[in-house]
Amino acid sequence: MTRGIYITGTDTGAGKTFASACLLHALRAQGLSAVGMKPVASGCAMTDEGWRNEDALALQAASSPRPDYALVNPFALPEPTAPEIAAARAGVALSLPPILAAYAQLAARADVVVVEGVGGWLAPLTATLDQSDLVRALDLPVILVVGLRLGCINHARLTARAIAAEGFAFAGWIGSAVDPALAFPDETFAALERVLPGPCLGRLPFAPGMDAAALAGHIVPGDWRCA
Repeated sequence: MTRGIYITGTDTGAGKTFASACLLHALRAQGLSAVGMKPVASGCAMTDEGWRNEDALALQAASSPRPDYALVNPFALPEPTAPEIAAARAGVALSLPPILAAYAQLAARADVVVVEGVGGWLAPLTATLDQSDLVRALDLPVILVVGLRLGCINHARLTARAIAAEGFAFAGWIGSAVDPALAFPDETFAALERVLPGPCLGRLPFAPGMDAAALAGHIVPGDWRCA
């Protein structure tokens, strides 16, 4: 049975894309076909092939089989700002049907679809559409990427509670070292292990420029695929 997972973060810059790419490689190492998806991406550059987003391209590159970009990123928005603002500036009406259609095509071709969200959990897609509406429509469990930096314990607990309050399965969390100057990183990680409700699926080191495939061994996919 095809399974999917939704990746959210404690905030923008928590490391969702790199964690998602590492997860894709970890799933592939288990013999599964796994593809990534970034339904809404703001901050795109115009290329000969159209608008392209760096995060969506990273997910496409980590996928096997390699999907068409239009399926990975149905809504590519030029401005690097909140999706609601970026869509308005681009004159684009964000809606669920194109995303659901693209997901269905990806799910038909792979064992697992890794869907990366935008910003933090409560960052809206539009004035009337929250990320939770998309996750509910896709019927996916959620993995939280915790950017390991000062304040992350509070942000992680608040996010986990919000996910649970809306009735979603919390499949686990991934620690992502985004601040090499963080004091007491091991103690911070231990505190997160103690207070978060789901299992830790991995801890990614601070490694700018590192290929996600090289760090896939830091990720241990959970049993959400059997749900």
